[in-house]
Amino acid sequence: MVEPRDYVSAEPFTFESGQTLPGYTLRYETYGRLNAAGDNAVLIFHALSGDHHCAGIHHANDRKPGWWNNLIGPGKAVDTDRFFVLCANVPGGCQGSTGPSSIDPASGQPYGIAFPFATIRDMVRAQKRWLDSLGIKRLFAALGGSMGGMLALQLGIEYPGYCARLLPMATTARESAQAIAFNEVGRQAIMQDPAWNRGNYPKDGGPRVGLAIARMMAHITYVSDASMDRKFGRKKKDGAAPDAYTFDVQFEVESYLRHQGESFINRFDANSYLYITRAIDHFDLTAAYGSLEKAFERLESETLVLGFTSDWLFPPEQNRAIAQALLRVGKRASYAELATDLGHDSFLIESPQLYDLVRGFLD
Repeated sequence: MVEPRDYVSAEPFTFESGQTLPGYTLRYETYGRLNAAGDNAVLIFHALSGDHHCAGIHHANDRKPGWWNNLIGPGKAVDTDRFFVLCANVPGGCQGSTGPSSIDPASGQPYGIAFPFATIRDMVRAQKRWLDSLGIKRLFAALGGSMGGMLALQLGIEYPGYCARLLPMATTARESAQAIAFNEVGRQAIMQDPAWNRGNYPKDGGPRVGLAIARMMAHITYVSDASMDRKFGRKKKDGAAPDAYTFDVQFEVESYLRHQGESFINRFDANSYLYITRAIDHFDLTAAYGSLEKAFERLESETLVLGFTSDWLFPPEQNRAIAQALLRVGKRASYAELATDLGHDSFLIESPQLYDLVRGFLD
């Protein structure tokens, strides 16, 4: 059982855009204990729709544990009997960390789209300040999937020597045009919803239809054709008329996607979705440093990159390119590719092979 905590920084924070916050809050959770030597801390980075609650439960009747509960816990691959595990909601998020839905002290109103544009590097720098406040001198490891993998790579580059091991998975050093296009469709679904109102909407209102559509579309990119077909095929929804020529839900897959959209709008802020997807779009290590090899020249962490064969959002070749660039500049790096048919979200599912790789790398 875990309880979220808040780190509050009263010092101004300047983003890469030049915009500034007078201070910020990061909501986080920890699992296990920091040892006397202070060398057993493992940082978890979450993906776009994730948050700080990556393991455990919040109360005895909590039916939904943290999003990586299958990987993190006593005796698990990331063993909380051995490691002090930490995870924070990124700045720009909507689960307790300062973001567009937070109150601007200057106006007394939510920031909305007046919130500073945050980059992956900004997110890492904000979390480093939090880690420093906890007295963590060096990380044993940092790991994450998708956007979490981007954050892990940026940490290794930004603070060489600070993290002994990096484990990015199902990620990329820069998004493809197709991935950017998917994000843009989601953003347009939100911004074209009249209730978006240029980012000014009440806490319990806003572009709920647009955000639900954005989530439905994005979720399709997280799974594979094979997994969708195996789970749903062309099965009709219970109660659907066999020859009903209507636009009501008729197929199980339609019902599933609508459920994904409806559940998402109850826990996520539309403006945060805009900001975080834009941060992912702008992540480009090649452009930022001149080449992927130059980006990794300062990195000192031993790195294991994991790709998944059925991931068509950040396909295996994009993950493999990261490990190859690390090796070209003489870094300690390995690449592993897991054969799955579950798509991009393979890093989140039950997988003994994944657990063995993570456990082995941390050992």
